[in-house]
Amino acid sequence: MSRTEKVEFTNMCMVCDGSRVVVIDRKKQDWPGVTFPGGHVEPGESFSDAVIREVQEETGLNIRSPQLCGIKDWCEDQCRYVVLFYKTNHFEGELCASSEGEVWWEDIANLPNLKLSLDMNDMLRVFTEEDLSEFFYYQEGSEWKYDLK
Repeated sequence: MSRTEKVEFTNMCMVCDGSRVVVIDRKKQDWPGVTFPGGHVEPGESFSDAVIREVQEETGLNIRSPQLCGIKDWCEDQCRYVVLFYKTNHFEGELCASSEGEVWWEDIANLPNLKLSLDMNDMLRVFTEEDLSEFFYYQEGSEWKYDLK
């Protein structure tokens, strides 16, 4: 049995300013709704550099010192998909929308009242609760479920 598998890495970053966080209203149909900025890790790119680049591309903000705070992962079509969750309160610049969607500062307590991306409300728990570090999707038959670990 092989111990290797095909993997695709992406990231998300919760940029914080006190009780406010940067959100993006994603327009892509593969995962629409309000979420945190992020995107793909390019081949050969460090994970930290990738999240810094993605936040800048999607929001106009230049972040520093992103801290890994959890992951989301699942297996599908013989590939493992891993989303690295980061957070930071070190940033500079002005918010600027991109082709990905509109961006704005939102009070974190108000996030549940927005049209969040699929399962984002529970993913938020991995970003904010110290005893959680993984959001793991799995299939039971044809139904997708998830555990917070």
